[in-house]
Amino acid sequence: MSDSVHIETTVVHAGRPPRTAGAPVNPTISLSSTYIAGPEDNPALYAYAREHHETGRAFEDALGELEGGLALAYGSGMAATTTVMGLVPIGGAIVVPRIAYTGALNLARTKEERGEIIRRPIDISNLLEIEAAVQGAHMLWIETPTNPTLTITDIKRAAEIAHAAGAIVVVDSTFATPMLTNPLALGADIVIHSVTKWIAGHSDLLMGATVVKEQALYDKLQVARVLNGAVIAPFEAWLALRGMRTLAIRVKEACTSAELLATRLAGHPAISRVSYPGLTSHPQHELAKVQMSGRFGSIIAIELHGGKDAAATLCDSTKIWMHGTSIGGVESLLERRRRWKSESAEVDESLIRLSVGIENVEDLWSDIERALNSL
Repeated sequence: MSDSVHIETTVVHAGRPPRTAGAPVNPTISLSSTYIAGPEDNPALYAYAREHHETGRAFEDALGELEGGLALAYGSGMAATTTVMGLVPIGGAIVVPRIAYTGALNLARTKEERGEIIRRPIDISNLLEIEAAVQGAHMLWIETPTNPTLTITDIKRAAEIAHAAGAIVVVDSTFATPMLTNPLALGADIVIHSVTKWIAGHSDLLMGATVVKEQALYDKLQVARVLNGAVIAPFEAWLALRGMRTLAIRVKEACTSAELLATRLAGHPAISRVSYPGLTSHPQHELAKVQMSGRFGSIIAIELHGGKDAAATLCDSTKIWMHGTSIGGVESLLERRRRWKSESAEVDESLIRLSVGIENVEDLWSDIERALNSL
């Protein structure tokens, strides 16, 4: 794909088969575990599906084009996370957010309890804390926007600080998607996505991905993926690639709706706080404007005056918004995050994470406004 085309075009055309007469427009689903052998140890040839297969490679090529790097896909977002965190050597230190995706934080905590790594939790949006914590660390783990509080980290400045200290920079960009932020271009070494969420976009598969710039780092992750058996199945790869084709229009629609909903929610008397990077009240609003390409994502966090009980009631009172975990599907979801024991105690008991889908925004507003008014 030409560098001159816009990302909305790239997402539609990347990863397709070569344009030869009689070729399919879409990649085929490669239902074969093994391949006819060729010359010894030829990495250009497929050999066994746990290493690579055609459908998985098509998805990886497409995601790599979007992020500007070399992509690998995994059986889940946590498989990708586990593989990347495995780069930290025994006894090495990793700097992590105090509040972020609980799966990643629980993994780091478990590895620390086993004596494998040293964990340094910080406010990941605070560059001074990053600079202090990253000294002597092997890895800086950034999530931006964070889950579920939606704080923003300056990736470029954080990467400069971490690299000066000799640390690898990892950015979980699941909430931003490649449509809004390209961490590799800002200095990150590894980008992680839960493909399950926005990239696949239909709440019907589990998949994760990493994207890197350097071939040597790609090779390390590929070896670890093979040894861990974290490969994706062909049908899931095909579904994810099909979902990716509409990523641009889904993200655009959801962002537009989220911006309107966040503004209206901020004025509702039942709500004590709205966190959304698109609001001027957000502490990193100006940074988000630049780093997220002028859009602010589809996730909103609200807190209620009525506390935990009001939040639980609200989540069970909507008719269109679905009460469930996850984000990034075509359907709108809401969830009180502290219902999970693994969620950080720093997250308010009443915090509800809203994942805005692609329904009509007025229907979404009427539904949640009615539920809020009934509290």
